[in-house]
Order: sequence, then C-alpha cells, then structure tokens
Amino acid sequence: MEESKVSFEVPGQPMETMNYETYIKEMFVIGYPDFIPLEGALRMTVMAYMMIPKSTSKNRMKLMIDRIIRPDKKPDWDSLGRIVSDALEGLAYKNDSQIVTGIVHKWYAIRPRLEIEITGAKI
Repeated sequence: MEESKVSFEVPGQPMETMNYETYIKEMFVIGYPDFIPLEGALRMTVMAYMMIPKSTSKNRMKLMIDRIIRPDKKPDWDSLGRIVSDALEGLAYKNDSQIVTGIVHKWYAIRPRLEIEITGAKI
C-alpha cells in the first residue's frame, strides 16, 4: 500500500469562527486545486501555533518559544480539531468520520498558524 499524505499551512491566529472555517478551506484549495478526496481510514494532526500575548515579558516569551509554557487558553483542542475536520470535509476526504486518529497540539509562536497533516493508506 502506498501512503497518501496531505499537508498545508493556514497562516494567522487560529480561531473558532465560520469565517475561519472558510479560510481553512481556501488555504487547502490553493495548495491542492482539483484534489480528489482521500478514501479510507485517516490520521489528522493539527499543530496550532498561537500568538504570544503582547504584554508577555521577555523571560516568559523565551519559555513560550522554547515550548516550556504551552497555551492553556481558548480555543480548546477539541474546537480546533472540529473546525479543521469540518472545514476539510468534502475537500480532503469524503467524510470526517474517516478520521480514526486525531491529534491536536497547541504551542506558542512568533508567527501564529495552523499546520495540518492528513495521512492514510491508498487502496
């Protein structure tokens, strides 16, 4: 079996809105025009890089960048996973029920963004 892999980035601060869901769709289509949705069981990994608050001290910022301090504020991990999986339904895969493993990581970064990777086995 040959493994299928889709990965792309969504620049900007991850959010929980319908507009953000549309933005995820647009970023996918730009990276994968005319994509045929994956079939079968899939694994989705979402790396959410959250904006460092402006009032953060230099010492605390270093700890955030070094991944010692992690974001424990909204959006929730499950909200991020849901908005990504809903946005990509019908584009990256036929139905989000195909996702049998879902992983969401939240980190701080100077450049906020989502990095999304979907893998599965081609039949």
